[in-house]
Amino acid sequence: MDLLVNLDVPDLDRAQALYVEAFDLQVTRRFGDAVVELTGLPVRLYLLHKPAGSLGAGQAPRDYTRHWCPVHLDVVVDALDAALARAERAGFVREGEVRDEVFGRIVQLADPFGHGWCLLEFSARGYDAIAR
Repeated sequence: MDLLVNLDVPDLDRAQALYVEAFDLQVTRRFGDAVVELTGLPVRLYLLHKPAGSLGAGQAPRDYTRHWCPVHLDVVVDALDAALARAERAGFVREGEVRDEVFGRIVQLADPFGHGWCLLEFSARGYDAIAR
């Protein structure tokens, strides 16, 4: 079984440049002018060109302003400060300060297309520090 992550984006070239730079991903395949496959994470990331205003789930028009979504993605990194600087240079926007938690350090980000992300640097015990 595999897990694939698909992100709708209004500008495929801009999104490709952002994710390649921010997370050091590689473009492995293009599917015409509509889809780019990126690798370098434990799952393949597909950027899907979907224009703003086109119909999405529930016939709702796509809107790429920052929005709440019940799903966000965490990228686990070895050095949060360096990863954060790289992501911000690429075009991600920090949403709050880096937080120290018992499981590690975490910061929330948003990409220019409204998607929520977190960078997470685990402590030695990681989530085991909060598991029951």
